[in-house]
Amino acid sequence: MKQNKGLFSFFIRLWFTTKMAIHGILSNTLRSFLTILGVAIGVASVVSLMGIGEGARQSVVAQFESLGSNVIEIKAQHTSVEFEPELAEELVERVQGLEMATPVFHTSATMKWRRARGKVDIIGVNSDFHKIRDNALLSGNFFTELHVKQRSPVAVLGYNMGVGLMKGRNPVGQTFTLEGQTYRIIGVLEQKGSGNAEGVDDKIIIPYTSALKIADKRQVDQIWGKAASKEEADLVVVQLGRIFKRKLGLDQTAPTGAQGEGEEGTTESTMGYYGDYYYDGYYDDGPSQSEIPSSGDDLITITSLNQLVEEADNANRVMTLLLGGIAAVSLLVGGLGIMNIMLVAVTERTEEIGLRRAIGAKQSDLLLQFILEALYLSAIGAIAGTALGVWGLSLFERYGFSTAINLQAIEIATIVALCSGLLFGVYPAISASALPPVQALKRQ
Repeated sequence: MKQNKGLFSFFIRLWFTTKMAIHGILSNTLRSFLTILGVAIGVASVVSLMGIGEGARQSVVAQFESLGSNVIEIKAQHTSVEFEPELAEELVERVQGLEMATPVFHTSATMKWRRARGKVDIIGVNSDFHKIRDNALLSGNFFTELHVKQRSPVAVLGYNMGVGLMKGRNPVGQTFTLEGQTYRIIGVLEQKGSGNAEGVDDKIIIPYTSALKIADKRQVDQIWGKAASKEEADLVVVQLGRIFKRKLGLDQTAPTGAQGEGEEGTTESTMGYYGDYYYDGYYDDGPSQSEIPSSGDDLITITSLNQLVEEADNANRVMTLLLGGIAAVSLLVGGLGIMNIMLVAVTERTEEIGLRRAIGAKQSDLLLQFILEALYLSAIGAIAGTALGVWGLSLFERYGFSTAINLQAIEIATIVALCSGLLFGVYPAISASALPPVQALKRQ
């Protein structure tokens, strides 16, 4: 029975203290509003800046992922280096873990569609392109190996090209001309999105044999491959580096292909690897080269896109945390604002404190009251700041920024706001509860 009475008394005191805390906040609405505004701005800064950072991270990662999974790109970085298209098939046979590969040739040509005419971007590839880039077909089929060998005038359109030609109707089966030759549309790729997959949505994909004919070329400057798995992609990059080291013949100490792939260890003294990049710091100025690169220039790069995705992801996470750290300073300022306001409230409400102590209020009641006031201010500020931050993110997105609502940022900002309110509210609360009743009344 005594326990029930004690519990009942505790709840009555808690209820009364809570009401006093709310009354203390409402007694000076302007001051309370400014305090809440300080906390809200701090929370909104954390939520919005971390949301912008997270949005940028997701956007960068999505752009790399749109190029396909486990993709390895071999690119010539100097005009003196080009690849035979047949090299792609040879690499698939020689490199363990490389599932498929395609020569890639970018060019442009004049396209005539009915009465319209204009320049279009073209990608010349083989029949494995859509599998390497994980780009499924929206309609029709992709061209076959036979189409490539026979240099057939067939084309697969990127999404925007396919939709734009006939204003939404399926263009498969229609024909158009490229540099005067008639091509038949046999498929349309699924959409990759604006800025993704190197803008494939706005391009025309044709057999590389046809593309080379249009440009009057015989060699390509890129080869894209696809590894069987993420783990094998790294091994494939190492093997490709060794093969191209010999093929380019840039290192005079390197063994020739006839000596076998396992004997080229001594070549690494003049050619280095930086991450997934095959790097040349030395060049043999043979008579067949039209232009001599300066020392330190990369002749080719071999890049695992998986590694690029990880590096971009890590870099953007660091940037997001940095933005969050900068915004957290405003939260600290908001907490100091709460402490300042509570100290002023203690000074202004000395009479109230003295009266409450005189009629029987305990120190713990006053302590709880002022702590509750600080917590209420922080909680309202956190809620308002979260809403303000989310609204700010939608505003940024409207102006073209990539944003994302980061739930972790909201959670951290709310917890920090409440903790700062509690922390900075404790000292004023202790000061108020420690005032003797007689002294408090005398101050008035």
